[in-house]
Amino acid sequence: MGIKPLEVKLGRLSLKTPIIMASGIFSYGEVNLNYIDYKKLGAITTKTMTFNPKKGNPQPRIWETPSGMINCIGLQNPGIKEFIKKKLYSINISGVKTIVSISGENIDEVKRITDLLVKQGVNAIELNLSCPNVNRENMMVSQSPDDTYSFVKAVRDIDGDITLIAKLSPNVTDITETALAAEKGGADVLNLINTVKAVAVDIEKKRIIEGGLSGPAIKPIGLRAVFDVYKKVQIPIIGTGGITTGQDALEYILLGASALGIGSGLFSNPYLIDKIYHYLIKFLKKNNIKKITNATGLLNEKKYKGAEKR
Repeated sequence: MGIKPLEVKLGRLSLKTPIIMASGIFSYGEVNLNYIDYKKLGAITTKTMTFNPKKGNPQPRIWETPSGMINCIGLQNPGIKEFIKKKLYSINISGVKTIVSISGENIDEVKRITDLLVKQGVNAIELNLSCPNVNRENMMVSQSPDDTYSFVKAVRDIDGDITLIAKLSPNVTDITETALAAEKGGADVLNLINTVKAVAVDIEKKRIIEGGLSGPAIKPIGLRAVFDVYKKVQIPIIGTGGITTGQDALEYILLGASALGIGSGLFSNPYLIDKIYHYLIKFLKKNNIKKITNATGLLNEKKYKGAEKR
């Protein structure tokens, strides 16, 4: 069937496949890993950039759990000016798009970051409103619909042509409220979900490891978020959280995801991209479906809405 059946469009961003490397997994995409078939990858999301450099949190930053891992990196990065100086905003891998992830402590910071990136020709930005590992005592932006709207609108007002992705937190009572606020603010795409707040106990060293849980344990939470939000918004969704197999990826699509964020699953299976790619192709053939876009939401209430049927 070739690659065309897996082509998707997120806002103004066209991807050859729906498979996206999630932020924080692939550094800035500057290293070409020879075990990855980049023809099967749609985009790479950079590590989250802030206006000023961040050292991140002290060790330990990673803690293994029985069904995933807790990370508490703390958005370590060199700052936006160094990021631009080293031209880390473009991965320069043929056919693979770059999505630059950004975060700010206030609206002014995200506006300044966005302005600098737009001047460099960046056309896809993921606004990280949901990292649980920074300023832990404070609410995340995406825990407040009002704040979510304000931050998204601030970025949207800088440039109306960039593809703007809002990455939201599952650590809320009703994620549809923040999803609708992001859409109203001008987001082109939603990324559901970021990690889930968690702690682990190191009995030997008598300490607490506090951070965000990722891996298979959070897949049902991610699926529920996509399932609920898909019914209420009109913009595409990137399904992220606990994807470790091709079936996991398909489940997200059937519930409403247009694309897929691959994160910690790549640590345990470096060939996960290939597995997902071939699983989706096989599903389309078996069910006589022309395009993966026609499978989005098939098991949800908006099935076939706005899409070509089989």
